[in-house]
Amino acid sequence: MSSSSSAQDRRVKRPSLLSRLLARNSEPDTAARDIARLRLRRFASYYRPHLPLLAAVLGCAVLVAGTALALPLMANHIVGRLPDLRAAPDAMGQLLVLGALMVGVFLVQALATYFVDYRGHAMGAKIEAQVRQELFEHCQTLSFSYYDRQRTGQLMSRITNDSLWLGELFHHGPEDLAIASLKFVGAMAVLSYIDPVIALAIALLLPFACGYALYFNRRMNIALRQTKERIADINERVEDALGGIRVVQSFANEGDEIRRFGRENRRFLESREDGYRSEALLWSGMEAFGQLITVVVIVGGAIRILTSDLTAADMLTLLLCVGVLLDPIKRFDNFIRLWQLGYTGFVRAMELLEEKAEISDRPGAMPLRDVKGSISFTDISFHYDDDAQKVLDGVSLRIAPGEFVALVGPSGVGKSTLCSLIPRFYDVVGGSVSIDGHDVRDVTLASLRQNIGVVQQDVYLFSGSVEENLRYGRPDASDEDIVAAAKAANAHEFILALPEGYKSEIGQRGVKLSGGQRQRLTIARAFLKNPAVLIFDEATSALDNESERAVQKALLGLARGRTTLVIAHRLSTVRHADRIVVLTNDGIVEEGTHDQLMARDGVYAGLHSVQASI
Repeated sequence: MSSSSSAQDRRVKRPSLLSRLLARNSEPDTAARDIARLRLRRFASYYRPHLPLLAAVLGCAVLVAGTALALPLMANHIVGRLPDLRAAPDAMGQLLVLGALMVGVFLVQALATYFVDYRGHAMGAKIEAQVRQELFEHCQTLSFSYYDRQRTGQLMSRITNDSLWLGELFHHGPEDLAIASLKFVGAMAVLSYIDPVIALAIALLLPFACGYALYFNRRMNIALRQTKERIADINERVEDALGGIRVVQSFANEGDEIRRFGRENRRFLESREDGYRSEALLWSGMEAFGQLITVVVIVGGAIRILTSDLTAADMLTLLLCVGVLLDPIKRFDNFIRLWQLGYTGFVRAMELLEEKAEISDRPGAMPLRDVKGSISFTDISFHYDDDAQKVLDGVSLRIAPGEFVALVGPSGVGKSTLCSLIPRFYDVVGGSVSIDGHDVRDVTLASLRQNIGVVQQDVYLFSGSVEENLRYGRPDASDEDIVAAAKAANAHEFILALPEGYKSEIGQRGVKLSGGQRQRLTIARAFLKNPAVLIFDEATSALDNESERAVQKALLGLARGRTTLVIAHRLSTVRHADRIVVLTNDGIVEEGTHDQLMARDGVYAGLHSVQASI
């Protein structure tokens, strides 16, 4: 058996989607391409609920591009007709009509741009919120083993920071591509129609610009991914330092924490600088390319005018078309930036969504109903890592309905692990765990865990009021039920002594309460849940004597009429148990009441004498 069963130190290895595909395909590049295609399809699938709005946005994008191309052509028409208009008696009227048409085109362009910008951003924000919701919901389904090997700061970064740019990408992606493509093709068509020579000169420059953009695009991708990973490290550092601020200050280690944060902050800054360098080179290069096109048109157009191959009206149209042509280049720049910011975050989000819950309902799992509370461990084996020594090996134990059973023994022999197998926080490697004769793997997780209450040593209370924390045990509980549960847990009196009673705010993780008060609230929460099976995991080991007596009294009240398993280092907590089970590295070595085990003068008696002498 392992010498430690602490869940905080476990690291269960599990293959990622990439490694699973690589295992099926000996060509890493092929597997990577398969993953990329799968993710791109999933990326596109987020548009499915918004197809009507997407179609409207793209329709308006076509109007934006069309009106942008129409204006140079209308200018060409006006300038080209000026010689004829001089002799026309209603020249001013015709010019005003043409001007009114141009104003109409401007208005259409402005309205289409407004719709694309407003409704498109709203669509992007909805998809961003959907992805963030999926990430949070998926995290709720992942097993304990996943959280054993993950860091909370990294997960927070994926849910919050990585999704910030998704809305912009989902909005600007199709919009920029549609407008840029239409404008580019249209502008090149107009340029080719007016002067094929200048159009050809511009076309010859394009491959160099594309190669330049792709090169720095890859560099930005690497830098931005590093940036996202390092901001996650900063989140983790902040969470640890601020969440444990009392420990930090009690050890006077503020300077150490500042240095650690400074180191992570510098690493983040370095990655940002790399990204900004690549981004600046990309944008300045693309801007220079746009200016180069302008120079080509001006110089080439002037030469063509001198050779009488181009008119002044055509020259004006060419210059206006260059302005239209520069917009797709800028949009392409923007798309690259958003793609790097958004898609790298999307990939990290998908990596999280691709994690499969190691513990889930089997096909055909049935709800667990009318639970009596009999529990059977049959020749169970368990380890936390494929290569690790077993924590439990061949352990069998039967608990009768309503029985109060205490698990005692040295640290690290698997007491908490044994209890964690009942609600399927982990699954056995061998053997089976049953409730009322039903293998826990054959019933639904929701019904199983609804019938099991767990009061842990590491008390967790949420920010909010006392009432809100108690109601977490049963959201539909009445005020009378809440008060009754608090009284049963010996918590009612201290709650009433708080400034606002049951409405009092208790701070993050209940920092405004004492250890005993926090523990009694968790017991009251379990009372309110009213489970058929109760697991009490070393919940008094860190309490003073007075708090321990109050918690013990509450525990005995909660245990009455239900199957109860208590893990305790302080043997005084369990001396009134119906049965005490002694667990060591060799498995279950003793069972019996307190008096029977003391009379046997074995392992339990030895543990008891050691505690009595302290």
